[in-house]
Formats: sequence, C-alpha cells, structure tokens
Amino acid sequence: MSEEPLASLAPIGWVRCARDPEEEDWGAVPARIELAPEFGPEALAGLEEFSHVQVLFLLHAVDPERVETGRRHPRNNPAWPAVGIFAQRVKRRPNRLASSICTLERVDGTTLHVRGLDAIDGSPVLDLKPVMAEFLPRGPVRQPTWATELMAAYWRRH
Repeated sequence: MSEEPLASLAPIGWVRCARDPEEEDWGAVPARIELAPEFGPEALAGLEEFSHVQVLFLLHAVDPERVETGRRHPRNNPAWPAVGIFAQRVKRRPNRLASSICTLERVDGTTLHVRGLDAIDGSPVLDLKPVMAEFLPRGPVRQPTWATELMAAYWRRH
C-alpha cells in the first residue's frame, strides 16, 4: 500500500446502535445516524422519499495492524475457498471502508432512523446516498455458493 494518503475525510455523522458486533441478523437491528453539527436538517431534505439509503462508513474498531491484504478463507472456514481480500466483504480491509444499503425508516431533523445497517455504535459515517433502482445491478447477480452460505443468517429477521 502507498505511504502517501490520497485524501483526508471528515465524518459527516456517526452511527448509534446497541448490539454485539460479532452477532449476525443485522436485518433486525435498528440504528440511528446522527449528522455532525455542521449539517442542518436541510442536508437531509428529500431523503425521506426514498425507501433505502446507502451508508459509507469507517470500520473504526478494526486495529490497523490486523488489516489483511491477501488471500484467506472467509470467516476462517476451511470448507470455503481461500479468496482474496477484494473477493469478500471482511471487515479487516486495507482502507477499513464499508458500504451498506439499509432501510430508511424515517428522518427526524438531523437524525436518520434506519434498519439493517451492519455498522457498530460510534462508526464514523463518511457519506450517504439515496438508493435508486437505476444504480442497482442491471441483470442477474452471480456469486459463488460459499458466499450464499456465509450470508444465510446475516440479514435474517425474527
């Protein structure tokens, strides 16, 4: 990895939720995104008309010394093939960046109420984008069997 940073990013807000980060079933988890003080309600104007929002956030609790750059078995499961870091969505990514599409339940001033955001409490939010059907995949989505097995309980709702 390059020693020279390309950009400096400031959080636009923070995730607020109560959950154990090692659990699955993220689909049932309510969370809030509280905007930074420099943003007023006008920054979110019109967002409530969308059903989903894409949240880009920093995996801030990941120790930079534990970042992975090569090949590994997803979830360290030897039954699944060892694949490169960019062929999986593991949290120990080189730049510790994550993206999640979650259900937007409501906007309240400078707070978004969402469900299904797979971020932990205190995660710095770097950007928000409304989910538009035209930006979703056009055509069938292909993925290996191990990925389907891995994700089987990730979004499960009780």
